[in-house]
Amino acid sequence: MNIQIFGTKKSFDSKKAERYFKERRIKYQFIDMKEKGLSKGEFKSVCQAVGGYEKLIDPDCKDKNLLALLEYISAEDKMDKILENQKVIKIPIVRNGKQATVGYQPDVWKDWK
Repeated sequence: MNIQIFGTKKSFDSKKAERYFKERRIKYQFIDMKEKGLSKGEFKSVCQAVGGYEKLIDPDCKDKNLLALLEYISAEDKMDKILENQKVIKIPIVRNGKQATVGYQPDVWKDWK
C-alpha cells in the first residue's frame, strides 16, 4: 500500500485518518494542504477515483462566495478555480495508488490491499 493523506494539522478528520493508519501500522505520507496542496495531476487522479470534482467540494467550507461562484462558472474553469482555492476541498483526501476517498472513510480503507 502507498497511502497518502491530504489534510490539515488542525482538521479533526485528518487526525482521525492518521490515527487509523498508525494503529494498523500502515505507512502513510501526510501532506499538509495549508503548505502544499494537490497538484493538477493529483487532483485529476482523485477526481477520477471518486467520481468527479463535485464530490471534492465541501458545502460547509467558510468561503461562501467561492462556493457560489463555482455554481455559475464553466466546467473547465471550475477545476482551475478549485486548484487555486483548495480551501473548498473536503478533507481528508486519502489516496492509495489509483484509489481515493474524500472524508473519513475507514469502511473503505479496510478493504484496500
